[in-house]
Amino acid sequence: MKLIPFLGFNGKTHEAMAFYAQVLGGKVTSEMKYRDMPPMESQEGCGEMPPETLDHVAHSQLEVGSAILMAADGPSSEGQGGTTINIEVDSIEDAERVFNALADGGEIKMPITETFWAHRWGFLIDRYGKPWMVNCMKQP
Repeated sequence: MKLIPFLGFNGKTHEAMAFYAQVLGGKVTSEMKYRDMPPMESQEGCGEMPPETLDHVAHSQLEVGSAILMAADGPSSEGQGGTTINIEVDSIEDAERVFNALADGGEIKMPITETFWAHRWGFLIDRYGKPWMVNCMKQP
């Protein structure tokens, strides 16, 4: 299991991650804009992105040695700027177990389901008000 900080920005992810890579001596190993993502209409709460945000970053990953930092720009209506903990697990069973345990007494924002990048992914706010994402990644 990996615990990965996930930073939320409002249109500044590309700039911020390039800065962090320079400062920390790392490398941005992946970056995807919202316009490059496949449609996610089957997921509850995932509608069309506003046109002005299509060039915002949907996912960015910075690697410094064995450490990972992830980030994305959120829809401007959500006032992004917070930090979420991303939990990366190795099996669907672990993803569902961890997600359900963290969701107990909390609020599910995106139910755990299969996505184009993960066998399972979900987003929730735990009973203490902290945001979590749970990922069981597909292999490239």
